[in-house]
Amino acid sequence: MRTNSRDATLLRALAVAVLLGAATPVAAQPELPPITDADRAAAFPDVGGAHAHGMREDPLDRSLRVDELESQQTDGYDLLAWKAHAWVGRSFDKLAIRTEGEQRGGDTERAELQLLWSHTIARWWDLVTGARLDFQPTPSRTWAAVGVAGIAPYRFDIEATAFFADGGDNAARVEATYELLITQRWILEPRLELDWYGQDEPALGLASGLARSEGGLRLRYEIRREVAPYVGIAQERRIGSSAELVRANGGDPTDTRFVAGVRLRF
Repeated sequence: MRTNSRDATLLRALAVAVLLGAATPVAAQPELPPITDADRAAAFPDVGGAHAHGMREDPLDRSLRVDELESQQTDGYDLLAWKAHAWVGRSFDKLAIRTEGEQRGGDTERAELQLLWSHTIARWWDLVTGARLDFQPTPSRTWAAVGVAGIAPYRFDIEATAFFADGGDNAARVEATYELLITQRWILEPRLELDWYGQDEPALGLASGLARSEGGLRLRYEIRREVAPYVGIAQERRIGSSAELVRANGGDPTDTRFVAGVRLRF
């Protein structure tokens, strides 16, 4: 096979380049110093104990939230109602305080305080145990309390608590709320509460069984996250035998109220 002069020239140039590369001496690589104990200590410091994986310390935190501080218009009376929740503690264990009540014409008709220990048992869910004290109506009464609180699917905020008193008396309460964002500042909040009693409660005008429900719809405007005035409507309804007790006394088992108030966070 014959090759033309151009191919021969390229082959000779390639051979010369290979020979020149082979003849060029390779530069000596600098020798690295050995790794000392000081180098190892600087690269892997002993963080020890709870910080062995670089985790930050779980700080002590606190919160105070006044969910409802409102005036309610009902039967020609101005009724003042409140509902607040505070806690102090760390990520998994907290001391929680709940309080709620109503005043009518300056007289306190209902007031309760719950002192609870809250422990995280699952993502978004806490187990709560403690005590509940009813200041009004008199005589005052103390209950043991146990329940759960957390966020259900679709972001429903749930509190379900059972109460036990001396003499075998018991009761239960379930509360559910949901926040519907209309805008970043306008928020519509539906709320439902159900109360059940294992015995008649003459001081409250309630009979045993599922005795009372309260539903509400509140529209608030967050001036900032800590301060949010609102307006809305709330309806309290007596159920079953409790409704019959109200009718027997000439009352209406359904009470609808217009509300206006403010929600606060600290």
